[in-house]
Amino acid sequence: MTGEATFYGVYVPWLLVLAVVAWGLCWGARRLLGTLGVYRWVWHSALFDTALYVLILFLLVRLTAGQGFLS
Repeated sequence: MTGEATFYGVYVPWLLVLAVVAWGLCWGARRLLGTLGVYRWVWHSALFDTALYVLILFLLVRLTAGQGFLS
């Protein structure tokens, strides 16, 4: 997962690209969980949202790694 991506000649770290994708997925997951009423059972929603973001970012990093998911 080392390296960078280029957008119109501007180099950005690959982790930044994954962080933006994780933010979008987390936003969608939060909307879905809110619609389903999961947040009624959550003690601290900000901590839950942060943990959800970190888990989604971790999964994206592991899925885009060159060696595979569990290596």
